[in-house]
Amino acid sequence: MMDCHDRPLSRLMLGTVQFGMPYGVANRTGQPEYRDVLAIVAAAVEGGVNGFDTAAAYGTSEEVLGRALHELNVADQVVVVTKVRALAAAELADRAVASRAIRQSVADSRRRLQLDCLPVVLFHREADAAYLNVLEELRDQGWLRQAGVSCDNRPGPAAQFVAAGSVSALQLPGNVLDRRHQRSGVFRDAAACGVAVFIRSVYLQGLLVMPEDDIPAALRDVIPVRRTLAEIAGQAGMNLAELALRYMLSQDGVAGVLTGVETIAQVRENLAMFARGPLAGDLLSAIESLQQLIV
Repeated sequence: MMDCHDRPLSRLMLGTVQFGMPYGVANRTGQPEYRDVLAIVAAAVEGGVNGFDTAAAYGTSEEVLGRALHELNVADQVVVVTKVRALAAAELADRAVASRAIRQSVADSRRRLQLDCLPVVLFHREADAAYLNVLEELRDQGWLRQAGVSCDNRPGPAAQFVAAGSVSALQLPGNVLDRRHQRSGVFRDAAACGVAVFIRSVYLQGLLVMPEDDIPAALRDVIPVRRTLAEIAGQAGMNLAELALRYMLSQDGVAGVLTGVETIAQVRENLAMFARGPLAGDLLSAIESLQQLIV
């Protein structure tokens, strides 16, 4: 389990992209007002959550989160994971220009989050990780504690980062329908090397939990397998959202699972599901034996 600020990171983490912009195919309430953000963060911390994920690219998320953490007087009790803004092609092509852009992005995140030392800073894109040495320099200067990369669905690059020993943290997409990283063994290998793995997209941006009739036409191929998973969940006495969350919490080598929320009710629902712990072995076997899984 990853340790930042000399404390263990909660396995349930709060994704905060919704604090700065409307996000997700299942979003029906839009961007929450600040008073609602304050209540969401307070409920999460009270429930034992100390990990918060944001990024320079998430609209006003960093400013809103930083303000909330300080008004609640919990900024020194939590682990904030943020991300460097994506480098433009011209920046990526020139090492000196890239270095300045990365430094400025991290400086801006420190200001917006009101944190002198950022617990975890990731590159938002794999391509930009060619400049991991810049984050290492900023770590040595006390600007951040841990450096890493937010990866896409392809397992190869994540495995390479772990093998190279160049990162302390990775954020990876994963859920009950997309098990590519899980199958690659990178969770296990990362844990063995002391690399923290944070899982995002546990609900496929809400696709796994939104009403079936609301699923966009372009995504309706997911319906048959979703129905099968919902049946498995129902037989086990839970809904599909709980199955999806607890499935990822059941994976060895996962330091934290991100869930984004728009309401305090969603925070409380996630906390209640998390409190029930990993899925039983026979339920995991039933899920993983399905041949309908997308990938």
